[in-house]
Amino acid sequence: MGNMKPIIIIPVRLKSTRLPEKPLQDICGKPMIQHVWEQAVSAQLGPVVVACDSEPVKSIIQNLGGTAVMTDPDLPSGSDRIYAALKSFDSDHQFNTIINLQGDLPNFPPKLLKETLPPLEDSTVDIVTMATEIKSTEERDNPNVVKVVLARNIDHRSERALYFSRHPIPSGPGPHYHHVGIYTYRRTALERFIKLAPSPLEIQERLEQLRALEAGMRIDAILIDQAPWGVDTPEDLERMRTLLKASN
Repeated sequence: MGNMKPIIIIPVRLKSTRLPEKPLQDICGKPMIQHVWEQAVSAQLGPVVVACDSEPVKSIIQNLGGTAVMTDPDLPSGSDRIYAALKSFDSDHQFNTIINLQGDLPNFPPKLLKETLPPLEDSTVDIVTMATEIKSTEERDNPNVVKVVLARNIDHRSERALYFSRHPIPSGPGPHYHHVGIYTYRRTALERFIKLAPSPLEIQERLEQLRALEAGMRIDAILIDQAPWGVDTPEDLERMRTLLKASN
């Protein structure tokens, strides 16, 4: 990957409206954040840092021999949290590629993280994310499933993201794509993004990534076979426990 020096940062908030103390929830004998941390470490791409806002999460990670950085609980977003942790952990700028892995994806395939790096070999790409083709009208029409419009080009490793929405876009027959919220940033792109004020479309759609597009930044998406299951609700938690129990 040339001069890329990746670091994986996992932003974690203890408070969750739909699932209290979500990162501490037990899944097959381990807290959820431990599952995510272990997946990130197994990717073997660089240091793994958990950006947290609570002592219990910090203790779990440190007891595993990992690195956890305390961040302000009042930070507005996961992007702000990973940037705060990056500045604390890497003040001398050793790492220039930041992978933001969500803390509620306990069975995320580690090999997919590496696949977000090659598109950054194109100097015009600022941020890389993921998408998967939508298989059902229920998924397409669900406002909790974020859709992304891609400029399809079969010759490229990734597709340029044109727009993100909670609504089914584009209209008419043809494929629709489910956005998977894993982001890999150039460090310079993350620094630029954090300094931008929330944009009108971001506020209207309640989607942070539109801030980058409105500022003229380029986001590319790699296509993956299936969206990973996130844990947001008690029902999701039970489903994940069943899934991981069956796979062990």
